[in-house]
Amino acid sequence: MTEGVAQSVRLLAGRYQVGDLLGRGGMADVHVGTDSRLGRRVAIKLLKPTLATEPAFRSRFRREAQEAAKMAHPTIVRIFDAGEETITDETGAEIQLPFIIMEFVDGRLLKDLIAEGPIDPAEAVRIISQVLTALEYSHRAGVVHRDVKPGNIMVTANGGVKVMDFGIARAISDSSASIAETSTIVGTAQYFSPEQARGEAVDARTDLYSTGIVLFEMLTGRAPFIGENPVAVAYQHVNQQPLPPSAWTPRVSPALDAVVLRAMAKDRFERFQTAGEFRIDAETAAAGAIPVKKTAHAGEFNSTLFGVNPNSSTGPEATFRQLNVDQNDRIPRTQSRPPVAWIWGGITVLVVMIVALGVWVHDITSTSTSYTQNVAISVPDIVGKSYEEGAALLTDGKLVPSRIDEPSSDFAAGVVIRTDPESGVTVAPDQDITVYVSSGARAIGVPAIVGVAESDAAAALVAAGLTVGSSTQDYSPTVAKGAVISADPAPGTELPEGTAVTLVISNGMVNVPDVTRQTIAAAQPTLEALQLTVQYESDYGCSGNSISGQSIVGDQPQKSTITLRNCARP
Repeated sequence: MTEGVAQSVRLLAGRYQVGDLLGRGGMADVHVGTDSRLGRRVAIKLLKPTLATEPAFRSRFRREAQEAAKMAHPTIVRIFDAGEETITDETGAEIQLPFIIMEFVDGRLLKDLIAEGPIDPAEAVRIISQVLTALEYSHRAGVVHRDVKPGNIMVTANGGVKVMDFGIARAISDSSASIAETSTIVGTAQYFSPEQARGEAVDARTDLYSTGIVLFEMLTGRAPFIGENPVAVAYQHVNQQPLPPSAWTPRVSPALDAVVLRAMAKDRFERFQTAGEFRIDAETAAAGAIPVKKTAHAGEFNSTLFGVNPNSSTGPEATFRQLNVDQNDRIPRTQSRPPVAWIWGGITVLVVMIVALGVWVHDITSTSTSYTQNVAISVPDIVGKSYEEGAALLTDGKLVPSRIDEPSSDFAAGVVIRTDPESGVTVAPDQDITVYVSSGARAIGVPAIVGVAESDAAAALVAAGLTVGSSTQDYSPTVAKGAVISADPAPGTELPEGTAVTLVISNGMVNVPDVTRQTIAAAQPTLEALQLTVQYESDYGCSGNSISGQSIVGDQPQKSTITLRNCARP
């Protein structure tokens, strides 16, 4: 869209005032706007006029916008209105300008947050969980997004997440001939699923693939596949396996790696089959546990996509046509109810099945415990026990302990801090269990803090892993007021982590002693050690070459001047 077209539009549909530009994308510009009829702020998406050249597109666009407008969920940006406006471009030609009136969201696009660098794994999972909640709702409503990407996800000022552009991608893609024509409009190539790249029919699992890529990008700050052009990227989606996120961001756990890679499986039957399943596994991995993978088979997905069998569809239109079969098109029933004999026969069979089930349950109870132990084992709780005791419990439970020592100020040396997987998690027999054992409190050297301001010294101690004990004030001729005179233990001493260090702080004063009746030779070294400036006066009223008086005594500011009166009479 040219800037001239955007500037020429002032009022849409007689009620929507177009305001400042908020953002620009491949298929539309987004402006802040005002609904003059209701007096509320809205977001106005102005689609490219070239999208409206075909009447078929305008028809599909209206239909998909109406369907998307029916969805009301806290994680979905609401669509209030949609249509086309006839405007005049810079050349004077009349063109159709498609527009969408959406809920205004006070927040930032996820793509802008990702541009600032990788997102903490816990925060990334929190965001993707809300995205998956939106997709779970839309999939149940029969709407596949088709264009899940960070540019269609908003993070609000209070941390909420909202997904936008539901249904719009379908209207555009159904009006386009090929990937080459739509790669900049529908399903940005970086977020294509393999089936989209091959031009095949899509379903809910297509959105889950794209969501997996969004999670990958949040964790790493980069896309999993990068190429010189959209075709090269699409080729990688079909033929190349991605590296796990931890290859780029080491703090990503193996469990979260597995969740991301499963979401990005080339075979849609190897992916998560529902958004809810994806969300649960992501949250489980973020909590430090290992999700249990449930593998789907090709014949098991015939009713998971809104009651439609995708395997019977040869394209996207065929899939959705199954939802729109008119009641008159269905095969008429030739009998209003089953025969009575069938009913009694069915009841008899049901009774037999119930009896057989009861017998089977009774027989299997005696062997269920040993069978379960051979298939899955719950990790015992050994935290707080000695390593020897904990390792014995794991070995007795047919698990393999693997020890890693690390310092801890909360556990004594040789005591188990935690396990991975943690206690209560179900694992297979002979599973390696990482046991983290305390090596005792970490030894930390007291930092060099003498002469440093008290607040800075306290911060240095805390940063090193020590704590600040009591502090007292004392005299010092050289250390500035408020700075550290000494520390106990002294700087450089190795201490256990968390040990308190006592500080002595300068009060900025010196304590001047009484040196009268001493000779100058005896008093001078004491006064010079206090960094005082010494001046002399002759006292002819006394004799004996001793000090008869002094100008200051007791607590005095550092670098003070003292005057001594010296007996000068022979």
